[in-house]
Amino acid sequence: GLCLLVLRLFIGVHVFLVSCALPDSVLRRFIVRVMCSVLGLFVRQSDPRLRDVNVRVYIANHVTQFDHNVINLLTSCNTPALNGAPGFICWSRGFMELGVAGSRAELVDSLKVYSSHRGNPPLLLFPEEAATNGRAGLLRFSSWPFSILDVVQPVALQVQRPLITVSVADSSWITELLWTFFVPFTVYQVRWMPSVPRRAEELSEDFALRVQELLAMELGVVSTRLTAADKTEHMKRLRHTSLLPFAPASSQPLAARPRMPSSLTGVAPEDVRITAMAQRVKEVLPHVPLEVIRIDLAQTNCVDTTIANLLEGRVPFFPESKEAGTDLPAPSTSQAAAASGIQGSGAVPSSKPATKQFAKSPEQRHLSLQERKRALYDYAK
Repeated sequence: GLCLLVLRLFIGVHVFLVSCALPDSVLRRFIVRVMCSVLGLFVRQSDPRLRDVNVRVYIANHVTQFDHNVINLLTSCNTPALNGAPGFICWSRGFMELGVAGSRAELVDSLKVYSSHRGNPPLLLFPEEAATNGRAGLLRFSSWPFSILDVVQPVALQVQRPLITVSVADSSWITELLWTFFVPFTVYQVRWMPSVPRRAEELSEDFALRVQELLAMELGVVSTRLTAADKTEHMKRLRHTSLLPFAPASSQPLAARPRMPSSLTGVAPEDVRITAMAQRVKEVLPHVPLEVIRIDLAQTNCVDTTIANLLEGRVPFFPESKEAGTDLPAPSTSQAAAASGIQGSGAVPSSKPATKQFAKSPEQRHLSLQERKRALYDYAK
């Protein structure tokens, strides 16, 4: 892999220079496509006759950061640069710079003017606005690409690669390029679908949803309602969870367990909200470590769900001693009275505390566990 990477880096420079020197034509696409096969980048297309030369907008699912380069090897098309600062890097990656840095309405108007000139190549747009691995489902399509023209042509794109996963979340285009050079080959399968016209009085949102369903059926995946913003938020939570301390191993002493800082100065609003929710769970379950509560809250984002997970045993933890919980705020008087009332009510089979000794009979152990769970549930309510 390292030998292929070093060799293909030198060949890739020649491919870039050839693609820049030759004008856009069938000969240039053929030469660059053959040279890309040396780099381990193979492009296949199905039903090329379905490609409509009169269609000005192509709609494709987004798998890697080089999808527009791959489709450009088959036909002439341009993809506008939506993210990132314009410059040499943007141009070298094959994006089209429009010079529009305003709202999406200004971008749509600029693309309408671009499409009105018949001499310009068609537009290749990715309504998902974020790359996925293409194996589970499609992100919700944005409606603005379907506001440009009334006829679009869907393009189904699938990528296969041995040994290494395609399009790892939160990876940069440089990392994706290096992995492409590292592995023996990467196969892009492009399937052209029939063009889809807009129905009479059909809104752009409905038009986008209909094309999304057609692409999902062609790819054999699910058409989801998750957006690119949901993916960004999910990646933020994953990075936040990876920074939290995990529960210690059984061999680690309890005193050596890392504690969360008590001061919230300079903490992000998301951390403050998780901390406030963790304190609420801690008041209900004082024997559960605060670190375990925060980790589960970062995943569930719900106090009730976290309490249920801890009570049902879905989240393993080591109970804290009484001394470990002295620095936490004590429950209010009304909560203490409610707790004492619950323990004295008839809802609990036995008002005496659970025995500290390990019961010999499985029935007694199960009954003791059920009593404690029922009391904790009532106290939580």
